Order: sequence, then C-alpha cells, then structure tokens
Amino acid sequence: MQFPDDDNGQLLSEIAAAGVDLTQMHSIDFFILFEQKADAERFMSAISADELAPKTKLDTCPDTGVWEVITSVTMVPDHQLLTQTEQYLESMANGHEGYGDGWGILAE
Repeated sequence: MQFPDDDNGQLLSEIAAAGVDLTQMHSIDFFILFEQKADAERFMSAISADELAPKTKLDTCPDTGVWEVITSVTMVPDHQLLTQTEQYLESMANGHEGYGDGWGILAE
C-alpha cells in the first residue's frame, strides 16, 4: 500500500507494516489536549452530542500531565477520512481552548 508523505501517511504505513488490516473497521482514538479541566469538559459535552464521535473519555495525558479527551470513532482507517476527522475534531477543540495530539489504533 502507498501512503501520502505526511504524519498520517507515516503512521498508517507503520500500522500496516505491523500487520493491521486497514481495509476493516477499527476503533480509532483521537487525542485532544486541554490546559484546563473545565475546557476539556465543555469540549467533551459538545463532542459527545455529535453523531460522529459519541464515545469520549476524560483523563490526564501520561506524557504531559494536561487534560486529555480521547474521542473514539469507528471507521476504516483511510488517510483522507482520518485527516478530515482529525481536522474536524481539532476545529471543535480550538473553540474550547484545546488542541489535537494525534490519533491511534488499539490493535488486537
């Protein structure tokens, strides 16, 4: 498989090389970070009401210690769809003082 030469393409290439079938549906976790818990909670309420991403979880980021909202979306991990979803979630997060911190697939 060929992937675009960007961060998402690189990650997809690594995931495919690890043996994950990228033609199947997967639960993709998108990570959104917030300095303030109240901002994270407001974003979580807004995104939980969205049909795209009804499953969210609030935690602290193990790398930075800031608040992290993990939004899980079930989709086929297509580069264009991943990029569009990431941009959409980040645009919503920006209105709540948050910023995107990438995505990942929990492979079995």
